[in-house]
Amino acid sequence: MEDADKKIHVALACGGTGGHIFPGLATAEVLHQRGHRVTLWLAGKDIEAKAVEHTPWDKITIHAKGWEGGWRKAHIFLWNYFSAGRRAKRPMRKDEPDVVLAMGSYAGMGPVRAAMQLGIPVVLHEANSIPGRMVSHFARKASRVGATFEMTRHELKGKARLHLTGMPLREDLAKAAAAKTEREQEDRPFTILCMGGSRGAKALNLIARRALRDVYAKEKNIFVIHFTGQADEESVRSCYEKAGVPHVVKAFEPQMTQWYEQADLAICRAGASTCAELSAFGIPALLVPYPYAARNHQYTNASEFFRIKAADLIEERDLEVEWLTDYVEGCMYTPERLERMRNAMRGWAKINAADQLADLVMEAALNG
Repeated sequence: MEDADKKIHVALACGGTGGHIFPGLATAEVLHQRGHRVTLWLAGKDIEAKAVEHTPWDKITIHAKGWEGGWRKAHIFLWNYFSAGRRAKRPMRKDEPDVVLAMGSYAGMGPVRAAMQLGIPVVLHEANSIPGRMVSHFARKASRVGATFEMTRHELKGKARLHLTGMPLREDLAKAAAAKTEREQEDRPFTILCMGGSRGAKALNLIARRALRDVYAKEKNIFVIHFTGQADEESVRSCYEKAGVPHVVKAFEPQMTQWYEQADLAICRAGASTCAELSAFGIPALLVPYPYAARNHQYTNASEFFRIKAADLIEERDLEVEWLTDYVEGCMYTPERLERMRNAMRGWAKINAADQLADLVMEAALNG
């Protein structure tokens, strides 16, 4: 790469949701460690304040809203889109970056539109297999697109210079995953990690707690780690306590390393970050996609892991207590199958995704 030692200024639009903020911050950290200047562009959402509270980079907030559904609200979305672009242009012109990296959410639409109008190279990153509106809209004009899933290439139908970077992981997770070794199998319970995302998943919580209670009644030798979201924390904990199931129950857990290191099996949603983290740690999974995800992208994410035999897949409408009880018991008695799933998970993983995306950003900044 020409001028590889040149220091650049990167505008990183990663606001909106945790699934975009944390991969963005992971990439920002790599760029920062290489000596480049980073400015974070945010959307003014509550989750952003805590996530970026202790980061050392300058921050610019351009308030943005996503598509709220229904064509009757399309004019509101379009007004917000054009307005965000206008509001982003002034600070971007005042302190012009060498390149803009947008992590795929609606929060990047204003900065990306402004950058393209100012002739600044743009790199997009799509977390999910099915690209969202922002990436779909701008892919043709972007300098480069980084992707987590190979399927994204086919979804964009040649519209973009697409590179399979993987999903950037937080530095602590990436280091722990790279250093992970197999634990001794003797004298420890079979450990199930259940989680529905930062807000939890009511249907998953209800069925899983009953099924794992029933598994414990038969097998005893299990341990449950269950992250519930705020609404179901007490009811899930009470269920396990009454049944005597050994457990850790929390509404939310920002520090996931120790729990991933313990898990033998995950029962969870199929968001891109979750899938990438499970893969990095080699955790076999039963994926239960969120049925209302945009363009059903969680189902498509899960299908990729099912295709390579790294995970099993069941839709929420088909998930029942008796079925899940039998499924978990089956996993406990087929360690050789879980080992094959572990290997398939690890084979998919791209632990150095943040470095790969940072390389793509540098390439765009230096070569356009």
